[in-house]
Amino acid sequence: MSTQDGELSTSRDTHLAEAEGAVLRADDLIAGYLPGVNILNRADLYCREGELVGIIGPNGAGKSTLLKALFGLVKVHSGTVTLRGEEITNLRADALVTKGLGFVPQTNNVFPSLTIAENLQMGCYQAPQKYAERFDFVASIFPALAQRRSQRAGSLSGGERQMVAMGRALMMEPSVLLLDEPSAGLSPALQDEVFVQTRAINKAGVSVIMVEQNAARCLQICDRGYVLDQGRNAYTAKGQDLANDPKVIELYLGTLAGRHNK
Repeated sequence: MSTQDGELSTSRDTHLAEAEGAVLRADDLIAGYLPGVNILNRADLYCREGELVGIIGPNGAGKSTLLKALFGLVKVHSGTVTLRGEEITNLRADALVTKGLGFVPQTNNVFPSLTIAENLQMGCYQAPQKYAERFDFVASIFPALAQRRSQRAGSLSGGERQMVAMGRALMMEPSVLLLDEPSAGLSPALQDEVFVQTRAINKAGVSVIMVEQNAARCLQICDRGYVLDQGRNAYTAKGQDLANDPKVIELYLGTLAGRHNK
C-alpha cells in the first residue's frame, strides 16, 4: 500500500506486493464485536522485520479494534492474519504470546496488587525459566523498574504503570509488540518518555505496531504509518510523508491535534 518513492497509496494490489515476507500481516480483515456489526471493513496492514508502524485516525475508525483482531481479542469474520508466514487468525491470546506476539492494552494493563517484579513474572508465566534473562532485558530499557521492583503497581503513576505493562509484554521475547494508545492519559512530558521508550524497544530488535492518539508525534517516530477511517485504510506511507501531506493534514491531523490538545 505504500509506494517505493514514499507517495501516499491506498492500493490493495500494492499492499499484496509489498507485504510479501512481512513478519506480521493482515489481509482484507472484516471484524467486529457482534455478529453482523463490523468495525473493520477490509482492513490491510503489514509490518516488516524491525519496523515501527503507526496507526492513526479519527475516533471510531477501528484502530484499537484492528490491534485486538490481530491479537485474537476481536472475532475476525473474514480475512487472514499471518505471523512469519503462519496463519494465526482468531487464535487465542495465550497461544499468540508463545508464537511471539505481544500486546499492551490501553487500560487495566497492570495487576495493581502485585509488585513490579511479580507483574513481570506474570509476563513469562508460560516460560518461567526465562525470567532472569528477560528481566535484565526489560531493565535495560526501563531502569526504574529494576530499582523499584518491590513496589506495588497500584501505587505507581500512569507513566510508570505504562512502563510495567510494556515491560511485562516483553518478557516472552515477542518478535512483534502491539501497543494500544500507550500515551493516553499521560502528561506531555510522560508522553515524550513513552515515545522514546517505544523507539528504544524497536531499536532493541522488536517490531512494533502502535495505535496512537498523538498522531503527529506517532508519525515522527514511525517508519511507516496507516491512516484508518471507517474501518479501512485511507492512506499509508512513510511516517514523515503522511505528516507532511496536505490531504492528511487537512482531513485528519488538524482534527486529531485539536482533540489531543483539549
